[in-house]
Amino acid sequence: MPLVVLCGLPDSGRSRRADELRRALEAEGRPVTVVRDADVLGPGGPEALCEAYSDPAREKALRAALKASVERDLGRRAVVLLDSLNYIKGFRYELYCLARAARTPLCLLYCLKPRPRAPGGGEDCPREAGAAASSWRPKAATSRPEPGLPAGGAPEDRDPQWRGSEEDPESRLEGAPSSRGQNPGSPGTPGDGAAGELEPEPDLGFPPELVDALAQRFEAPDSRNRWDRPLFTVLGLEEPLPLAQIRAALFESQVLAPHQATQSQPLASTNFLHQLDQVTSQVLTALMEAQKSAVPGDLLSLPGTTERLRFSRPLSMAELSRLRRQFISYTKLHPSQENLPQLANMFLQYLGQSLH
Repeated sequence: MPLVVLCGLPDSGRSRRADELRRALEAEGRPVTVVRDADVLGPGGPEALCEAYSDPAREKALRAALKASVERDLGRRAVVLLDSLNYIKGFRYELYCLARAARTPLCLLYCLKPRPRAPGGGEDCPREAGAAASSWRPKAATSRPEPGLPAGGAPEDRDPQWRGSEEDPESRLEGAPSSRGQNPGSPGTPGDGAAGELEPEPDLGFPPELVDALAQRFEAPDSRNRWDRPLFTVLGLEEPLPLAQIRAALFESQVLAPHQATQSQPLASTNFLHQLDQVTSQVLTALMEAQKSAVPGDLLSLPGTTERLRFSRPLSMAELSRLRRQFISYTKLHPSQENLPQLANMFLQYLGQSLH
């Protein structure tokens, strides 16, 4: 089933967006599986999560556990939501390869936190500025202010529709209202303290130093990369999710066929490489012995083969060894037990085609 990768820094509303998307899909009768950091870390709470992202070795183990959980759930009949930072583009590429190997669609939901302004109209807080500035996102054809907000408090380009063309998120962050000091409820309903307590944000336990460190090494999604598209960017908790576009990307888009980079190699016998090395070595030894008494134009017949090789010129061991290495490298990519009896003939055919 489809995979939705949520991406965003701590305190960006990412987990609430995951819960909102899960409720919307479950309301349509679609089973949903949510994979979170806490699910693979086990007991420990926010302290274990902070320790995992503070230690590179633990963070690497956490990403491996998240990837394994996603891979296990992709084959089932449920939409998989991966709710984690996912700030490394190399890890997002691995998830893209998993989805492609499983022949299932994938989309990315990028959650941005509005950048608060300092009191008195001073400079904006620099947190997340670096991450947002490197993001690329489509620009809406039309824009209109969001009703219900005080004048000058809402960005002019707030548009609840899905962005289908280029837009710079940095411009949207500068005028966006701050989400700090507020307890908004679920999107579309008035915010209150009770709603914030019902849906706590599991990333709020990160210390400011760790959040700043994550923001500095954050690799923002870019929809020009094939593993980051389709990309949906939402700002804060007030902007509604583009549910119609997400449904279309997950359930109506064409699934990309897996290629050699995403497909598992077929299993080979434990002695296949040994037999391949032994057979090709015997063919070279017999060929070097046969050409000692051959003249150009002769058809050489070697022991253990039914094919014949036309002798046109003396061949050195260095040239034959180079061709042997090429043949072994190619055959290792396509091992087959059915080809074992024909390895000598196949190698002789390869030599005949490469030498003439």
